[in-house]
Amino acid sequence: MDSLRSTHNTLLKERVSAIRRGLADQINRKSRLIAVKGSRGVGKTNFLLDYCRDYYPDDVSCLYVNINNLFFAAEGLYHFVERFYKLGGKVLLLDQVHKYPGWDRELQACYHSFPGLQIVFTISSIVRVKSNEYLKEIVDMYNLSGLSFREFLELETGYRFPVFSFKEIVEKHEQIVDGILAQIRPLAYFGNYLRYGYYPIYLEEKSHIDYLLKNINLTLEFDIPYNNQIELKYLPKLKKLLYLVARDNGGSVNISRLSADIGVSRATVLNYLYYMKNARLLTLLLPEGNEEDCLRKPNRLYMHNSNLLNAVCLDEVDKQVLRKTFFLSQLCPVHRINYTDRADFLIDGMYHVNVCEEGKEKGADDVILMEDMIERGKGNVIPLWLSGFTY
Repeated sequence: MDSLRSTHNTLLKERVSAIRRGLADQINRKSRLIAVKGSRGVGKTNFLLDYCRDYYPDDVSCLYVNINNLFFAAEGLYHFVERFYKLGGKVLLLDQVHKYPGWDRELQACYHSFPGLQIVFTISSIVRVKSNEYLKEIVDMYNLSGLSFREFLELETGYRFPVFSFKEIVEKHEQIVDGILAQIRPLAYFGNYLRYGYYPIYLEEKSHIDYLLKNINLTLEFDIPYNNQIELKYLPKLKKLLYLVARDNGGSVNISRLSADIGVSRATVLNYLYYMKNARLLTLLLPEGNEEDCLRKPNRLYMHNSNLLNAVCLDEVDKQVLRKTFFLSQLCPVHRINYTDRADFLIDGMYHVNVCEEGKEKGADDVILMEDMIERGKGNVIPLWLSGFTY
C-alpha cells in the first residue's frame, strides 16, 4: 500500500493540469460507483488525477491506482479494496479497470460490501457498462470525449469560454460570435485543431501523427480483438477497412464493395464497422428512429474526428469531408445526429444542417448552413468553428 501511495503522490506532484475538463462539473459526486468511459488518448488518466486534486487534495483517504500494476494479479481487486477500506479509505480512483479479469463482478461485490466507499473508474469506450449485468443498476456512467475546439482555444489562449447548446447557437450565433471575437480570432487556431487539437496529449507529444497512428494501431491490434474475440489473422483486413473508409471522400457506404475489397462477408464488414464505432474510430449515421438497430447498414460513414482523418490520409484529405468530420466530432458527444436525405445532417430531430465552404452553397430557408472560413454569420448562415463550443 505504501508504494501505491508513493506513486499516487508522485503523479499528483508532477501533474500540471492545463485545463479543467467540462465533464468534471457533470459528475454526481454522491454516486458510489462512477464510470468514466473514453477512447485512447482523450485524457482519462489525467481526468482521475484532476478529480483527486480538485476534490481531495492532500487527503490520504483518496487513492489513485492503475489496474495494470502487477500487484493486482497477485492480491486481487476485491481484496485490495477491502484492505484499503479497512485502513480508512473513502475514495478509490481505478484507472483502466477493464484490463482486470472479472472487473465487473468484483466491482459489484465492492459496491455491496463497502457502503462508505466511492469508486471512480476509467474504462475503454469499447466496453459496455450501462448494459452490464453486474453493474447496470448501480453505476453512473459518463463519456469523456477529446478536447472540443472551445477547450483547445482555452488551452492555447488562456481565456475561458462558455458552452452553448446547438439550439442557442442557431438562435443567437451573431451575439455569441461578437463576444468571442472580442477576445480572440478563432480561425487563427482552427487549422491546428483539425490536425492535432482533439487529443490533450498534443501538449506533450512532438510528433502528433506518430502518436495518433500508434493509438490507432493499438486500438485495432489489441482493444478491438481482445473485446470482440477476433483472430489475429484478420487484423490486416480490419486495418484495410479503416483505411478504405477514411479515403472514401463521399462518406457513402457500399457494403458489397467493401466486402469484396477486404475479402470478408457483408456481415463481417458490418461487425467490423460497429466495432470501430464503439472504439471511437468511426462515426456511423443512421436515419432517425433506427439508431438502436443492431448492425443495421449505416447511411454514412466518417472518421470519428479530424485528427484521425488527417493522420490516416495525410496530405490527401478531402476538405469537405474534413469539415463534416469536425462538425460531427463536436456535436456527437452532446446532441443526437442522424442521416437525412434533405441535408448533410439532422440534429436532435429538429435542425437540417449542411456543412460547406464559404459561400459555396445555398440551402432552403429551413436548412442551416455551417460555413467554413467565415468569422461571422447571419440568419441561417453560421460559422463552422462555432459548432466547437457545444461542450
